[in-house]
Amino acid sequence: MPASLTLPRNTPMPAARPAGIAQRDIGGIAVAVLSRSAALAELSEAMSSGRHVKLAFCNANLVNIAAADPALLRQLAGFLVLPDGIGVDLGCRLLYGDSFPANLNGTDFIPALLEAETRALTIALLGARPGVAERAAAKLAERYPRHCFRVAGDGFFDAAGEAVLLASLKAAPPDLLLVALGNPRQERWIAETLGPQHAAVAAGVGALFDFLAGEVPRAPEAWRRARLEWLYRLWREPARLWRRYILGNPLFLLRILRQRLRTARTQP
Repeated sequence: MPASLTLPRNTPMPAARPAGIAQRDIGGIAVAVLSRSAALAELSEAMSSGRHVKLAFCNANLVNIAAADPALLRQLAGFLVLPDGIGVDLGCRLLYGDSFPANLNGTDFIPALLEAETRALTIALLGARPGVAERAAAKLAERYPRHCFRVAGDGFFDAAGEAVLLASLKAAPPDLLLVALGNPRQERWIAETLGPQHAAVAAGVGALFDFLAGEVPRAPEAWRRARLEWLYRLWREPARLWRRYILGNPLFLLRILRQRLRTARTQP
């Protein structure tokens, strides 16, 4: 039976914030203020030059998780963090008076990145249950035949398996490594384990493989346009997601209101 993911015990190297990109503090996480085209251009340049970028997508759930994990907050300071969902957009409006330029959720942004990139990329998939990454890779190869997709492994490996995985990535580093281990495991693993020798861009993509493989259905287009995909997911999987949304969403708003009050008190 596969072993669960084992995180490395060594102390991670300090990471620097992405330079030259405006950011807004949402619950302690510095989220990039980028249009969709600017975000695509930033990652395209990183992949073409081999510049290492750790990529995360910030939603209300990640804010709640990181609020109780100072180490994770420090690690996320070294990521390019993109805004994901109506929750962080509402938080941005409450704190800064306007929205982020675009909703850059990973489920839609990663396919947009693959569609926009005319250069043939090498993309590796890591994570999810056994067999899911293979089906996701097949679906991506069908949609974007100019790119080369390979499966690095599923989301279950022990320390020995991790060593083999890292050696494989180092031997043939992809332009883009998609890591689907769930929050916050994927962000911790990327921060503590990966460097430029493993991939140009390493992105934590959550449930992307499940969506691509048909394991979990996407919300209908009308729900997505209304920015209610979270409500559709809650309706489909209430037993698994009720804590995240029913308890988590009000907790997130409370955190943002407290941040707003703290900011107001410190202003002259």
